[in-house]
Amino acid sequence: MTTPISAGPRTWQWSALGVLTVLLLGAVTRFLEKGVPSWFEGSALAKAIEFPVYAIALGLLGNAVLTASGVRERLAGGFRTEFFIKTGLVLLGASINLKLIVTAAGPAIVQGIVLISTVFLFTWWLSGKLGLDDKLRALLSAAVSICGVSAAIAAAGAVQAKREQLAYSASLVIAFALPSIFILPALASLLGLSPQVAGAWIGGNIDTTAAVTAAGTIVGEDALAIATIVKVTQNALIGVVVVALTAWFAFRVERRPDAPRPGLAELWRRFPKFVLGFLAASVIATWYLTTVAADEGKAVIGVANDLRTWFLILAFVSIGLEFRVSALREAGWRPVAVFATATVVNVLVALALATLLFSGFTTG
Repeated sequence: MTTPISAGPRTWQWSALGVLTVLLLGAVTRFLEKGVPSWFEGSALAKAIEFPVYAIALGLLGNAVLTASGVRERLAGGFRTEFFIKTGLVLLGASINLKLIVTAAGPAIVQGIVLISTVFLFTWWLSGKLGLDDKLRALLSAAVSICGVSAAIAAAGAVQAKREQLAYSASLVIAFALPSIFILPALASLLGLSPQVAGAWIGGNIDTTAAVTAAGTIVGEDALAIATIVKVTQNALIGVVVVALTAWFAFRVERRPDAPRPGLAELWRRFPKFVLGFLAASVIATWYLTTVAADEGKAVIGVANDLRTWFLILAFVSIGLEFRVSALREAGWRPVAVFATATVVNVLVALALATLLFSGFTTG
């Protein structure tokens, strides 16, 4: 007797259809990303909406349609979130010029270290007080203190978090980042901040690189330059935080009293290897840019950035396709309260550091 397809295991054909679904939704995302600003020319909101918004929204829509039609589980083998995410993050390293950070952004390094340490530890403490799961604590702490979705993704690999926890964290990042694009430039103007201080404040606060770019552009070119350097500095610190989280979860959080003390082999097993690719891409790109003409180097890095965008689009679409509403119900109000409170702390600490470190700083 032949076993019905719906009752049998996932076949490679269904997985291939799943990959095709992700690619089609990714293509629609790219179409909307490029088309919406031109369709609504002059609309600041249309220009500010980033591709993760379209990608996750389309993924969630696809999730609902596939679930209603009863085929989502059979296609799920093609929702390769982890592969898309890790590849995208390795390509992200190509856009980070370590030489620029070291030679031109000393204050950004100081701000990044102090800000990340302060906000991460505060978020971790508050999450513990409200009784959140340790893995969700790690994702929220990394997301709000470093660079949003990318940091949450890296932290998820280090602590082996659930996909639902990652999707929830990514959704919070986007929900808070979008209004910040408009609120922070307005506050910077109201407070009379110099472009350099405003840029450092924006770069240290907003949790996605694209949103930082949008907000910095609103303030001006000088602010955009500083905001980008500050955000790139925080991006480069992802690896440090990931190593710390990997060690903490391996040696403290998940270690049983009767189990032998984990050694370096266990630490290496848990360490997300793509971080090494991320760092290698940064080093290679930095070296490459010193060996070619500026226009040629910019063109090559532009290709890497475009590929990165494609892989992250596919990752966010997959996150939406894999998302389960039950995870939101289980999480409740506490993660939102943690993220909102930590964001306020981030805003205040970043403003103090930006004023202290970037007053009188020049971009020339």
